[in-house]
This record gives sequence, structure tokens and C-alpha cells, in this order.
Amino acid sequence: MTDARRDLPSVSALLEGDGATRLLQSVDREVVVAAIRAVLDEARRDPTLMLDAVDWNERIFHEGMRRNRPTLRRVLNATGIVLHTNLARAPLAERAVAAIADTALGYANLEYDLDRGERGSRYVHCVSLLTALTGAEDALVVNNCAGALVLALAATARGRRTIVSRGELIEIGGGFRVPEIMEAAGTTLVEVGTTNRTRLGDYEAAITPETGALVKVHRSNFTVEGFVAEVTSRELAPLARTHGLPLIEDFGSGLLLSLDAIGLTGEPTAREVVSRGASLVLMSGDKLLGGPQSGIILGTREQVSRLRAHPLARSYRVDKLTIAALSATLAIYRNPERAMQEIPVLRMLAASPDGIRRTAESVAAALRSDGFAAEVVATESAVGGGAFPSARLVSSAVALPGNADQLARLLREGELPVIARIADGRALLDLRTIDAGDVPRLRTVAREVLAKAAAHDNLTPASDRAR
Repeated sequence: MTDARRDLPSVSALLEGDGATRLLQSVDREVVVAAIRAVLDEARRDPTLMLDAVDWNERIFHEGMRRNRPTLRRVLNATGIVLHTNLARAPLAERAVAAIADTALGYANLEYDLDRGERGSRYVHCVSLLTALTGAEDALVVNNCAGALVLALAATARGRRTIVSRGELIEIGGGFRVPEIMEAAGTTLVEVGTTNRTRLGDYEAAITPETGALVKVHRSNFTVEGFVAEVTSRELAPLARTHGLPLIEDFGSGLLLSLDAIGLTGEPTAREVVSRGASLVLMSGDKLLGGPQSGIILGTREQVSRLRAHPLARSYRVDKLTIAALSATLAIYRNPERAMQEIPVLRMLAASPDGIRRTAESVAAALRSDGFAAEVVATESAVGGGAFPSARLVSSAVALPGNADQLARLLREGELPVIARIADGRALLDLRTIDAGDVPRLRTVAREVLAKAAAHDNLTPASDRAR
């Protein structure tokens, strides 16, 4: 019996086909050749994939387009999780995006003092905004909050002992744990108290001449309830001052405005945390603050200057684009009402359940008009990003008809990937995390995916079944 693989077309023949010709209009020849070879290799592995000319062209075209896409791409977040760590957490405000573009298009005075006409420091650019918004004496911006903690510990307690409550030895994203961060910073961890109860006397009893710092970790990504007790940084601050020790508080969330008015309570603002008296307060820029990935260090002039002068500070420094985006985001907070409207994270969190449901109804209605049995279901969204862990936000989603896993895959594979949530065996598009300007694009993608799923599975649209 003749092996069908001997009849496979050559690379040069396929280069002359319609699929390759279309690709070459926008894709480099090397990518097109690689796509052709990949499709041929697939056919060699599975002879059942022998295709006619049209199928060869389509397969090559789609493989070439796939290979030409960047690995980092914009997606639509339809999960309902506002601060989705896997989806880059906070989307930036338009002013921040504009600031990035303006700074990136040319040179910038990143480390040049325009007033004096001489070398300056990149560390000055966000300081005045941060101190004005939080009440801190000084501030320093590094590349992320974990880096801020390593730098703070290395500068204050390297080669010495650091005291932490056992109930605060948390694990952050990616499997990184506070004890491991402390080890990397060169300080010896001293655990005090128990998992559920720690008292001020536990800290005091553990202080020795070898102690370098006290650390307070804000448990922002989980809650402990019941028979519990912990020591606040306001209570720890006098003890630290008495013994001449820095108190470092890992605040995490970066909240600058109280969200009590929209029903999100229990999370302190950065100003409140700074006022409690810690020497250094650490927080993220890309969580509730709504800015770019960064670690923000607030504190006394003495301690922040100590960190700024430490050799590790250079390895954790941020670039001009991060500084531009963070500065623009912080500037919006000068007007709290404007911040709630312009910063996407705050706008999504404040969105009304009724408004979200109306948007979901409009999307579902558009899909039904095309013959697909989409419906609106009540859902619960989450803040995400290790903030307000017990909060549940009333939301609405469009439930798509069909195989949930297949639909979720097809949604991810498009030119503009959509990340859906699967619940109760259905693919859901939660509208809380879809910006108003992206709703038409979401409708288009959903319509295309449902049509593709129907064609692939020989499904008949609801309108056809009705006839």
C-alpha cells in the first residue's frame, strides 16, 4: 500500500499557494516558511490530515498568523476578577498610557536635573506625589513589593534577626513565601506567637542585641477569624522606638482611597497605615492603587535614605516607563472623585450591579438576534490581587450555549483573546471586568466563536432549530 505521506506537496509548491501569498503581505518570509514546515510535519505525524488545496492554504495561513503574534498580548478579562494576577493585574488609566507613550517616544530627564543642568536621580520623580498623598516623610519606588521587602530587610537587618508573628508568615503569588524572602535578604527569621494569637509581650520577649528589625505583614489575601489576636503596627511602633529598631510594615494592597462608600470595608488606606508609626511601609503599585507594576516604599527620611543608598537599590530600580505611568496615576488621585472615574480598577469596583446587568443583557440580546441561545446569569465577582479576600461583588455574566471547554478555548485563540470563566459547566463572560469601550468587541468575538463552534460541531443555531 502506498504511503500517503509520499504525496505531500513541497515547501516551494505551498509557498505559491493562496495561504502563503496572503501571509507574505504582512508576515516575514522566514515565518511563512516555518509555518509551512510545521503544517507538513503535522501531516507526516498524522496521515489522516491529508488536505485538499483549500485546506492546505487555510491551515498554513492560520499557522503563520499564530507564529507571528507576540507572546505578550492584550486580552479581554471576562473572568470577573478585577485584579487578576495572571492577566497583569491593574489596567492603566488613559492618562498613564499617554504618559508612557510620550516618555517612550524620545529622550527623558530620567536622571537629569533640568533646573541645575546636571546629573539628577530617577528616585525623585514620584516622591512629592507619594508624600502628599500618604503623609510619609519620604518615598522610594522599586520594581515590585517583594523587591521592596528584600531591600528593606537587607538594608536594616542583614546578618541580624528579624521578628515576625507566626500568623503572618504568608505565601504570596508564584509560591514565594515570607520566610524565603527573609532568607534571601540575609536576615534570620524569629517567629513569635502562634498561628492565631500573637501578643505584644511575644515581640518584646524575643528582642535581643542581635535583633535588626520588627516586621508586620498585612494579611490582605486571606482572613483569620474566631479565637484570634494580633498586634497592630500602632502598638508595635513604640516598642520598636524604645529599642531603636526599625518597624517594617508590608501593607501590600496600595489602597489610596477608602472604598467604604461602595461597600468594600476593612482595608486601610496607605495614609492610615503610615500614620500608625512604622519606619517603613511597603505596598504594590499595580493592585488597588491601579498603576504599573512597582513596589512603593514609604517611611521616615532616615530609613528611606538608608534604602536609597543601599547597593541593592540599583538592582531593583524602575525604568522611565514605570515612573511615567506611576506619576500619571498618582496625579489623578489629587482629585478623589476623578480617580474613582478615571482609574479602571476603581471604576470596575464601583460599577453598580444594575448597570452591569444592563450591559450583559445588551450583549446577550445581540447574540440571540444572531440565533444563539445566550442568557444572562447572576454571578459573584472578586477583587483579586490579594485584596478584600472575603468580599463578593454582585455581578452579571453572559452564559454561552455549547461545550464550555471548547468555547473557552476558542475564545482564547482569537486575534483578541477573551478569557472566560467556567462555572456549572457553562462558559461565562462576566461584564464587571469589561470596559465599556470593549463591549462591542466582546460581542463580535463571542458571535464569531459561537458560529465557529456551531460549524465545527455541526450545531444548528437556535433560530434554525425553531424553524
